[in-house]
Amino acid sequence: MRRFEFVVDRRHARAVNEVFADLRRLRRMAVLTTIAASVATALLIRSHHPWAYLLAVAFALGAGTALWVALRTLRRPGIDELYADGELVPAVVSETNSSTVVLLALVDVAPDRADPRYALVATKVRALPGHQRRTGERVPSVAVRGDRAPRPVGEHWQSVSAMPIAWGTTDGCVIERARAAIGEAEWRLLSDNLALAQKVLRTTGKQLLLDPHRLPEEFGG
Repeated sequence: MRRFEFVVDRRHARAVNEVFADLRRLRRMAVLTTIAASVATALLIRSHHPWAYLLAVAFALGAGTALWVALRTLRRPGIDELYADGELVPAVVSETNSSTVVLLALVDVAPDRADPRYALVATKVRALPGHQRRTGERVPSVAVRGDRAPRPVGEHWQSVSAMPIAWGTTDGCVIERARAAIGEAEWRLLSDNLALAQKVLRTTGKQLLLDPHRLPEEFGG
């Protein structure tokens, strides 16, 4: 696994890193749902209607599930750990509009590193500091396994996204060093497949497995 070491600017990451912004939103929603479902459960039980007990059970189950989600988000790795443990992968801007940018990344999604399975992974992002919002812009990133799929499913990881190095630093030299650490063959493969970005976005999990027999020699194809 190719890793990339750098000092994470935590203040910058908290401001722009969308992985943690989404995590905070999920945690906030889970806490509010837990409170609301718990209050509804208590009110239904106090009503003493026969049908209310059935609803109370349903709300109690909902409260328990929401509480589990909230507690799980608290156990997620921190910003530093995600960057330190994640694999450095290439991502290229494939599409831009007024509010979002689509990144097309090349990721090894195989659980067994001895038998790589490469896939194109599409990620929509809003902020892309340190980069130009133009098609073809090279955005070094780390692969992040989704919180909803912490384990591999079948032959590959079910949920993977690209987290730009630029979400963890404002130092352009660090971004350039990460870009240079990725082989030209990987960048070229992505550039040659930019037209597939929309197809990838329409797939389940937003990833498209590549035929290993049609990959360039550098990938063992």
